Amino acid sequence: MLRRVVNVIVMVALSGVVYACAAVEEGDDEGLPDDAELDEVESRGQCEGGANGFRDIPDTLRGSKVYSVNLGPAGFPRVTLYYGNVGGVRRGWAMIDGSTHVGDLVWMDWTRDGGRTWIQCGPFPVDYDGWTKTSAAQRTSSSSSWRFRACGRAHGAYSVCGAWW
Repeated sequence: MLRRVVNVIVMVALSGVVYACAAVEEGDDEGLPDDAELDEVESRGQCEGGANGFRDIPDTLRGSKVYSVNLGPAGFPRVTLYYGNVGGVRRGWAMIDGSTHVGDLVWMDWTRDGGRTWIQCGPFPVDYDGWTKTSAAQRTSSSSSWRFRACGRAHGAYSVCGAWW
């Protein structure tokens, strides 16, 4: 029986950094991350550790609230877009809070062209039931093209994003 080789390559388009590269035989992918996990690694890599000007922040950090969006009916968590002073710089970030469960997700989209294209910072999963989680923070700008939106997904629900701000 012939087996074909499948190549798995994940790249961050803006930085050109290869995050994962593997060749496996079809049907022999034990131990490798699934497509959703690869997407998560790629998206988080665009903003963790100072990438693209983002700054890692504590998962409990709150600032001035721009808006909150419920991720479902009553009893579901919400995502909130905040801005505030982080390390002497005004920055924006997203937070998930409320009735969170392990694995609920938060991320922040950031655009420099008014929403035509964007970088997804995250998703970042909630570590423990009832805990908050934040995205990394990005500096704000007076430019109308430089915008953010908070997004999230609770277990068993659809992804939800707030308006661009």
